[in-house]
Amino acid sequence: MTIPSPNIWHWPEWYEVENRAQDVDGAIFRHLRGAVDWTGGIVADVGCGSGFHLPVFAESAARVYGIEPHSPLLERARTRVGHLPNVRVIDGSAEGIPLGDASVDVVHARTAYFFGPGCGRGICEAMRVLRPGGALVVVDLDATAHPYGEWMRADLPQYNPATVEAFFAAQGFGLMRVETRWRFPDREALRGVLGIEFTKKTASKAFAQTPGVALDVRYRVHVRRKPAGLEML
Repeated sequence: MTIPSPNIWHWPEWYEVENRAQDVDGAIFRHLRGAVDWTGGIVADVGCGSGFHLPVFAESAARVYGIEPHSPLLERARTRVGHLPNVRVIDGSAEGIPLGDASVDVVHARTAYFFGPGCGRGICEAMRVLRPGGALVVVDLDATAHPYGEWMRADLPQYNPATVEAFFAAQGFGLMRVETRWRFPDREALRGVLGIEFTKKTASKAFAQTPGVALDVRYRVHVRRKPAGLEML
């Protein structure tokens, strides 16, 4: 079941501002390149949204597939990568990736659909399309970190970071925490992005607590590899 995104589905222009502000030092991709090598391989970016990360993968991958269920974002992504011959954006979801068995080297999902318990079907689908030795990479926000995680927990009191991390560990994922820096062009851009990520009360508090145009945000990177040999069930 596709869960509507509360931010990019409704405010794609503001989310584009957010994408450009996130991780301006490239810490996440630096970590990913060290953990998972997609050079010359095939990458599927599940829940690719407007396709912001597709060109980065396309720089060294032989083939990149953007998978997106929301039609308006699908068209935005196709427009973004229309000039890249090794990228194709297709309609699909985490639980229904329209690719063949054992056809992909890396499945990447960034703040897209994996929130711990209840995501088993998506993980199974990713394992289906991965080749032996391939990797599923799930990048999400670390709600234990100050200050962004505190704002998240204020709006999502039912969200338990420890439960999510325990779920991924039980599913065979490794975990790495990655510190990043977000930097906005001005205070109004910061205010606008906080406004699509949080409730009005929390966004107002977050804006007041953030001097200048930058903030530190920590991510979790979960990686699970598909066994290269016979897997015993």
